[in-house]
Amino acid sequence: MSLKDRITEDMKAAMRAKEAERLGTIRLLLAALKQKEVDERVTLDDAAVVAVVDRLIKQRKDSIAQFAQAGRDDLVAKESAELTVLEAYLPARLSAEAIDAAVAALVAELGAKGPADMGRVMGAAKQRFAGQADMAGVSAAVKRALQG
Repeated sequence: MSLKDRITEDMKAAMRAKEAERLGTIRLLLAALKQKEVDERVTLDDAAVVAVVDRLIKQRKDSIAQFAQAGRDDLVAKESAELTVLEAYLPARLSAEAIDAAVAALVAELGAKGPADMGRVMGAAKQRFAGQADMAGVSAAVKRALQG
């Protein structure tokens, strides 16, 4: 079963269980997936679905930070609940140690030296770690690897 099919099945289950908050988040995700399919005239595979989920998670994290700064605990709770639902659709994330090791191997593989190669390494890292790691953590690991 594809990830998109699993999301659709989860939506049906949330409807049956009358889980309004979870249902709203899943519908939001399905709408984002449909929008991407319509805009690009493609059928999304699992990797593309994970990329959309990742984008929505990043939006939620940014919103949580802004709402917390503004003292809007009600909105922080709402966004946090949505974040939890969305994170269930991501594959298992790599640990920080695994990211550091993989980035070091990638830097060696590309023969990158110094901060000037940051863009080249990040381009390869985005393809390799899509959906498996938070790109902010990968970026930090790349900076450390290129400085050392």
